[in-house]
Amino acid sequence: MALGLVLSGCLTTYYVKGGSGHARGVASVAASLSDEGLARLTADMDPAMLALVRRHDPIRQADLWGRPVGWGNLDISSPPDLGFDHAVDQAAQEINALRPFSRLPIRPMPPLVLAAALADQDRALTCLTQAVYFEAALEPLAGKEAVAQVVLNRMRHPAYPKSVCGVVYQGSARMTGCQFTFTCDGSLARVPEPGLWGQARLVAQKALSGYVAAGVGSATHYHAVYVSPYWAPTLVKMAQIGAHIFYRWTGPWGEPPAFTGRYAGGEGQLSLAILGGIDARTQGGIEPELAPLSPTRTVTLSVGGEERTYRIEDAGMPGALPIQGMGTLTASRRKPTPEEVRRINESLAAMEAETSGPAGSSVPTH
Repeated sequence: MALGLVLSGCLTTYYVKGGSGHARGVASVAASLSDEGLARLTADMDPAMLALVRRHDPIRQADLWGRPVGWGNLDISSPPDLGFDHAVDQAAQEINALRPFSRLPIRPMPPLVLAAALADQDRALTCLTQAVYFEAALEPLAGKEAVAQVVLNRMRHPAYPKSVCGVVYQGSARMTGCQFTFTCDGSLARVPEPGLWGQARLVAQKALSGYVAAGVGSATHYHAVYVSPYWAPTLVKMAQIGAHIFYRWTGPWGEPPAFTGRYAGGEGQLSLAILGGIDARTQGGIEPELAPLSPTRTVTLSVGGEERTYRIEDAGMPGALPIQGMGTLTASRRKPTPEEVRRINESLAAMEAETSGPAGSSVPTH
């Protein structure tokens, strides 16, 4: 029981009842602040008066059932956070400092030697150099190598494109959601500084020739220390190198054995699916209005003697979300993939087999 509660209750009782005996009791308890004395004094208080002073007790305490303070206002409809969406600057640094690094071991990835046609090798080197330069030009050598390692880790993870340029430019056609900021914020329009570009190119060449940045292990994400992205608490915080903090996926899919993806080449063939793609681990709930543009075609319709031309958004790309707008027609459903068509046909065939007897004779199903 808080001392303020007891003393205020006693004083309230004293002034209400006007008795000098209570004043002497307050002085006595104040002189020897034992738990027994406080309990004895509150036992003599009027229950209504005791409830009143408890209501104004400045020290909040758990209730009689042991529930935590504030349990009545607890809302578990959404995960708790610190009240920030994407904090920056000093606030971000403070939040980042509150999140401890994982004690799990950092397991280095096996080396990767890019075996591809000469044209693909040149393009892959350019894309990886761009990533190292625009993301870590002013970082120490270890920081540059770590960024290159993240790109190659993604390429080998089942969740990401299977080319270097595909990884680097994933989501770059979106208004937001590009995986590497420089691909969609106008940075590519700036002429690189020759000396720093040369350093980035050497780092990229080493990475594509089998060099492994062991310090970041299987990391697939990173961010600068002066930002605190909303997805950071959902990943395993592994290490900080220079001004970047590195993360990997949680669970088995974040460990090296899960990186089973094989290089597919086609560095110069960035499909709409790649350019409009998202990172399912951190952007699964992306807003529909940020979805990539689907392949389009136009059609002219004659309605009531008036001809109007409409643009049709083809929802054929798996996962694509059509964009609604004036003068636009959208399919209500996307086209199924070949794999989905195959599964549907197999299910139908199985159902037909269950309802047919020998030689295709009909068998009652009731």
